[in-house]
Amino acid sequence: MSGFSISWLDLRESADFAARDKPLVTQLLAWLASPQASNGAEPLVVDLGAGTGSTLRAMARLGAPKFVWRLVDHDGALLDEALKRHRKTFLIEDYQADLTVMNELPLGGARLVTASALFDLVSREFVDELVARLYKQRTGLYAALSYDGIMAWQPAHPLDAAVLAAFNTDQLRDKGFGQALGPDAAGYLQQALTLAGYEVFTAKSPWMLTAAEASLTSELVRGISAAVAKGYGLDSAELLDWKTFRLAHTASGTCTVGHLDVLALPTSSSAA
Repeated sequence: MSGFSISWLDLRESADFAARDKPLVTQLLAWLASPQASNGAEPLVVDLGAGTGSTLRAMARLGAPKFVWRLVDHDGALLDEALKRHRKTFLIEDYQADLTVMNELPLGGARLVTASALFDLVSREFVDELVARLYKQRTGLYAALSYDGIMAWQPAHPLDAAVLAAFNTDQLRDKGFGQALGPDAAGYLQQALTLAGYEVFTAKSPWMLTAAEASLTSELVRGISAAVAKGYGLDSAELLDWKTFRLAHTASGTCTVGHLDVLALPTSSSAA
């Protein structure tokens, strides 16, 4: 699985929080507090691909009580950073695991599994295996910020459509889990959860990047340019012109990057 730096995760966190659909989180917290979900016990929330704890922070800002959090990531340095930031204020279990190996994921006892910006990296097989495990233990799932293939820039550039098509194709590359779902992630996740008997809710959660996010936009432009530079038939000079144009407009233009949030709640029909 590809790694992410602390600096990149910190850079995107504000945009992620602004994009995250708030009513969906409110609905989730109400379900966790309900008698049928809580059983009078403090819920255990397992966060897959937890990084430095951005999902924990987001849910705390949106009113979540102090759950027991089990933060799971393949990168020990990110987990160390999460503990450094939060071990004094939250009940945290850290668990370093290879996320690509389903039977190594510590999901036992979880009332809820969360993940942010993860499911567009995984494969159909990963989703199928995860849903099967969640189904057996009547665990809810909150999957936020899956890229949906939509990206719109202002001002426009003649190469925007070609770059987007190449980038969306690149998103299907194997990220360590098998062929990635990329922009199809939220749709496939919704389908798999619905077939398993979950009640599934979705909401749009786009990044709306302006001059305030110029640093994030600059990194996004560089990342996209690097991803599509080879193997997608784009002329190198034209791509360089696109990159130069986009970087020149980070403080005056805008960028919308589409994401979708998915909330799946177990029902009586999804009992084990």
